[in-house]
Amino acid sequence: MSAARAIGLVLGVAADGAIGDPRRRLPVTAFRRLPPRSGVLVAGAAVLGGALLERAGRGRPLVQATATAVTTWAVLGAAGLALQGTELARDLEECRFEPARSTLSELDPRVADGLGAIALSRASVETLAENTSDAVVAPLVWGALAGVPGLVGARAVSLLRRARAGRRGHWAVDRLDELVHLVPTRVAAGLTVLAAPVVGGSAGGAWRAWRRDTIAHPSPNAGRVEAAFAGALEIRVGGRTVYPHGVAELPVLGVGRNPDAGHVTRAVELSRVVGWLAGVTSVVLAVVAGLWRRSG
Repeated sequence: MSAARAIGLVLGVAADGAIGDPRRRLPVTAFRRLPPRSGVLVAGAAVLGGALLERAGRGRPLVQATATAVTTWAVLGAAGLALQGTELARDLEECRFEPARSTLSELDPRVADGLGAIALSRASVETLAENTSDAVVAPLVWGALAGVPGLVGARAVSLLRRARAGRRGHWAVDRLDELVHLVPTRVAAGLTVLAAPVVGGSAGGAWRAWRRDTIAHPSPNAGRVEAAFAGALEIRVGGRTVYPHGVAELPVLGVGRNPDAGHVTRAVELSRVVGWLAGVTSVVLAVVAGLWRRSG
């Protein structure tokens, strides 16, 4: 079972890279368009369906590998994130701020209206880091540990949190999101430290920013990967952020200069490398989890 799940994860990651943009991927796109209350019901039904599919694959390696591969492709956002990040970097480089604000709004719930070059670059690095954790690392980690329902559940919770931000009942979704991402955010931050030298960044800077700057952050998860990205790129992010439901005064993460379009390009490359490392990590986790279940 562990081998079939691992193979499915590899095939799903490969399909994400080959087929691409999740904005044209029906499951994620359709879920984003649902009203929040309907989204909760659909998310629950999807996780239940994933559990049934996972159960049907027990003792049938081909079924399990196929189901895991298709689900991984359906929920993973690595290729689409890289595409949108590249669009952001290109628009910022050419001072095309309105298209950049539009792309940023697809990735992040903050208010993008009126943001200038520095603020857009900062927001772009932050959202690339956060989405790398939420849309890439978290589904792969939970997919390795729980199979199809883990893949579906991790991505559904992230989408629900964004859909319900600032709305009635968002507290429960926020607490669920914190629980689901408690481990993946730390895995993502650790992988960022490992990936930093590959893109010419600082592994030491990523480690120090992660361990030092997130202590002041009000969330147990948010900011960890953002701090690691900032430290790796030797820039500063964080600070005052405007959302539809209010203004958040967040701690400054990292040290160094303000980011620019070039840093956004490097953040895209860092996201890609972290995604590849997350794929390898998920395969190892799937094999280890399978061996542990057998020995138990």
